[in-house]
Amino acid sequence: MPPLVALLIRVVGSTLRYRNVNAPGTPNGDTLPGPTIFAFWHCALLTCAHRFRDMDIAILISRSFDGELIARTVEFLGFHAVRGSSSRGGASGLRGMQEAYVQGHRCAFTADGPMGPARVAKAGPVQLAELTGATWIGAYHAEPDRAWRLRSWDSFTIPKPFATVTFGWPAYVKPELELVQKALDEAVAMTSR
Repeated sequence: MPPLVALLIRVVGSTLRYRNVNAPGTPNGDTLPGPTIFAFWHCALLTCAHRFRDMDIAILISRSFDGELIARTVEFLGFHAVRGSSSRGGASGLRGMQEAYVQGHRCAFTADGPMGPARVAKAGPVQLAELTGATWIGAYHAEPDRAWRLRSWDSFTIPKPFATVTFGWPAYVKPELELVQKALDEAVAMTSR
């Protein structure tokens, strides 16, 4: 199933148009070389999986059954899946992300994953920054103008074909949980501009 889902993401994703709204002086995170740390909301995972495919980005994914399917799918899309989450295998997952950072990867966290609450940031990105000595964390959000929203804890978003997806890129912040939360909230607000 993961190869088919990855193919479907590539096909539907090829019809999407991307628009960026950036804070002054803030580049898109995917234009920066690694190692870096970024956080985004779980609901935008599908859109981000297409936009950032084939960039060897390390992403922390739950050890659950659903997480296994997601990990296999994103690996077909050119991501580096690191297994663990706040609810299962957190310490080993964080160590895996630390190794990925040291190896020069861009590291991405679904800040409210894997089970929420929705749009409440957890400490993973901040903990990774503390372990690695990173001095800043980036945040972003992706919002399609046309999408299906699942009745899940995060209102998981599936962009409709030919949608325009706006990415909000707020200023990068110091590695403090409150600042990461504010940056993620700002990223959401930027997508409606």
